[in-house]
Amino acid sequence: MPGDLLSRPPIVLLPLILTWIAPVFAHKYGGLTEEQLQAPVDSILRIHIALQAIVWGVVFPIGMVLGLTRSRWHVPVQSLGFTLTFGGIFLGHAHGGRQFPSSVHSQLGSWILLPMLSQLGLGIYLKLHIHKHTLRPYAVRVHGMLGRIWPILGWVQGLFGVITWRGFCVEADAQCAVHYIMGSILIAYGIILALLVVGEDWVRRSGRSPEWWDSWAIMFLGMVNTFNTDHHGDTWRVEEVAQMIQGVLWWAGGALGIFLSRNKQRNVLPGIIIILTGWAMSDHPQASMLSTKVHTAYGYSLMLAGLTRIIEICFIPLPAPPRSLAHPLNDNDSEHTLAPPPEETSIARKANANQAFRHLPPFLLVASGLLFMSAVNEELEPIEEAGMDHIAYVSMIIAILFYLLTVFLLHLYSTSGRNVQPPGVVFSADNIELSSPINASRWYAPLPREEGSSTGRQLRIYLGMLRNW
Repeated sequence: MPGDLLSRPPIVLLPLILTWIAPVFAHKYGGLTEEQLQAPVDSILRIHIALQAIVWGVVFPIGMVLGLTRSRWHVPVQSLGFTLTFGGIFLGHAHGGRQFPSSVHSQLGSWILLPMLSQLGLGIYLKLHIHKHTLRPYAVRVHGMLGRIWPILGWVQGLFGVITWRGFCVEADAQCAVHYIMGSILIAYGIILALLVVGEDWVRRSGRSPEWWDSWAIMFLGMVNTFNTDHHGDTWRVEEVAQMIQGVLWWAGGALGIFLSRNKQRNVLPGIIIILTGWAMSDHPQASMLSTKVHTAYGYSLMLAGLTRIIEICFIPLPAPPRSLAHPLNDNDSEHTLAPPPEETSIARKANANQAFRHLPPFLLVASGLLFMSAVNEELEPIEEAGMDHIAYVSMIIAILFYLLTVFLLHLYSTSGRNVQPPGVVFSADNIELSSPINASRWYAPLPREEGSSTGRQLRIYLGMLRNW
């Protein structure tokens, strides 16, 4: 199920990768004239930006999910993605108009060709179906591991592409590093929570409470934030101290949450940590009125995410196994009569409402992360010059589309390839397995039959039906 993705090495590596490359925010402006740097962006570069955003933001993640589920559409989708991204790379080097200095985006774009070509070569090798008992098992593992970091590579490269395009963070700026890394941390945390929401069956099978996994994510992300504090000189600035304290709050609170979550116990530490972080940021003084209002909206979003997380933990139980939620059939509404299918039960309606509410915390965390990443002073200056107020600005960066893509990918994981589920099964009041009333015949359901079944198997099915009767 979608929760199985938590056993992989993917999303939590995102802030760590940003930490490694944060010291190289500075651009080098040698060799370019002021006219080249200020020239308008031409249409070829705009096509490059749009094409790479679609490929790395939509096509490749869909192909990754289809690969995880062993879907037959994995190869066509990834082939389309590789074709488009190589075309985008060509356009990125062939554009005219504005020219850009050497940057993290350009340097990382050269290095990213190595995993791309490796992944492409491994995919072609695996389609040959050779060396099945020697090299192929190892190639499958490497291919899968590279595929799982694909969205992270796309996120990092796209983020630095936007920075380069807009000319942000021209000099090494601690504010840029803090905002982009912490924002990515919150987005990663929201995606992990979304995995826990959609993958509740996996959480149940793991034998741990959701807050156990939740607290591990908080502790890891807090360590990343603590040791990434950008400190220069002998004197600590207030911003540096605040960032370090927030990191300590996260990893210390996460460690306490892990301890309190032992023996499948639930606890509210994750929600409290989120509320404290939002409270600290909502009243943080900023350089301009617009920046202050955006940071306030960010803080309120975080506090609301923490509050909804606490409500979910305290008042919304985890979904029960599907079998216990099934509506028992009786003589009036079973598939043995002409009666219509049973209406949705109150238990099912409550379960649907609970599931809907559980999407609030991850969505608000994703929205908070995007708000914080967009609150850099250099990003807000053109917004202020255009006379746009904070309401319109905040409305532009709400994370609806981002979260839509996230839950769509999780849904695709559950409904594609090897995870395609057979028609539902319901049980009678006597715990006798019956066919789903949605797909059942109005008369007696046909005898289950498998292709190639032997006469002995059919006889055992008949005897089992007689014994249940």
